[in-house]
Amino acid sequence: QVHLVESGGGLVQTGGSLRLSCAASGSFFRLNNMGWYRQAPGKQREFVAQITSAGSTNYADSVKGRFTISRDNAKNTVYLQMNSLKPEDTGVYSCNGDFVLGWNTNAAKYWGQGTQVTVSS
Repeated sequence: QVHLVESGGGLVQTGGSLRLSCAASGSFFRLNNMGWYRQAPGKQREFVAQITSAGSTNYADSVKGRFTISRDNAKNTVYLQMNSLKPEDTGVYSCNGDFVLGWNTNAAKYWGQGTQVTVSS
């Protein structure tokens, strides 16, 4: 069983910062890509950022230059540093990970429950 648990969400004013964490636990052989998505009220979930196990990153255009994704492979944890936050960044932020559960199995994507980020104007 694999689990992803996010933390670090909260209420912040426009221009403020937050740092989200997502820790993976359970039994697995390898953890490949990890990423963050968000869902605003009444909208579909959208991609925010992704990081490979080697540290290569990819960002949505809307967060480039403001958000930074990183990971600690020893702790199986991914982080999202969010700076210069805007009201349009408000939403539930969820992390995911591509887990290889066995030495001869394909990767499967697992999701965390999400953490609320609210940016007030």
